[in-house]
Order: sequence, then C-alpha cells, then structure tokens
Amino acid sequence: MLKKILVIHGPNLNLLGEREVDVYGHFTLEEIDAELKKIAKDKGVELDILQSSSEGEIVDKIGSARGQVGAIVINPAGYTHYSVAIRDAIAGVNIPTVEVHLSNIYAREEFRHKSVIAPVATGQIAGFGVESYKLGLQAAINLLK
Repeated sequence: MLKKILVIHGPNLNLLGEREVDVYGHFTLEEIDAELKKIAKDKGVELDILQSSSEGEIVDKIGSARGQVGAIVINPAGYTHYSVAIRDAIAGVNIPTVEVHLSNIYAREEFRHKSVIAPVATGQIAGFGVESYKLGLQAAINLLK
C-alpha cells in the first residue's frame, strides 16, 4: 500500500489571501499546506504538493504519479470546468482522486456549475473553505486503506 498522497493546487491558488478574499477567504496557500502537512504527519502519510497554473505541468504530474502515490487530492480551480486533458490524465492513471474546492462552485456563476473532473473523481468536496482541503485529505487517507 502506497502511503503517499499527491496534492495539486491549480491556477491562481498561489494568490490566496490576496485575491477575491470575499470568495476564498484570507488564508494563504502556505497556511493550507501547513494544515495538510500536520494532518498527514499525524496519520503517517507523506504528501507530494504541487501548485501550478500550467495545465501541461498538472497533466504531467498526474501522469507520473502512477505507482508513486496511493491517492490524489486536486483543486483544479479554473481548469475544473473545461480541462479534458486533466480529466483524461486522472482517468488514465486510475488513482483514487478527491476533487476539492474552497467555494461552493454550484452557488456561483453558471459556468462554474459543471465540473469535467467530477465524473472521473472518487468524490468531490466543495464550499467549506480550508475545511474542503482537510476533508479531502481525510477522504484520500481513507482511500489508501
């Protein structure tokens, strides 16, 4: 059993705490990562964390994860709604994947209501801010068993 989880933060998440704080809150990506690392350490799981605004880099990272990680937690951010490439990468590696979103994408603009990732993810957690990531990581840890 692989006790390593890949966490992927999509485009613009490096700007958390600065951009659209009314939607995403005042916490930073570094603060989210610190929370996730604490949970992982407590559960005896290793994390591999990537933040990228490049679709190709995200696809490459997912593709190289096969045999390296037991689960993926991904916030595809803006790629959620149209990246067939990321969707196909997730489907292709056959690694249990939890899709997470800080905001409730179904309560926002209509174009955000469709996730092309959700049909190939094991599950989706949205709308709980930082808790979405924590819940997503806990779900991924449970999938390792």
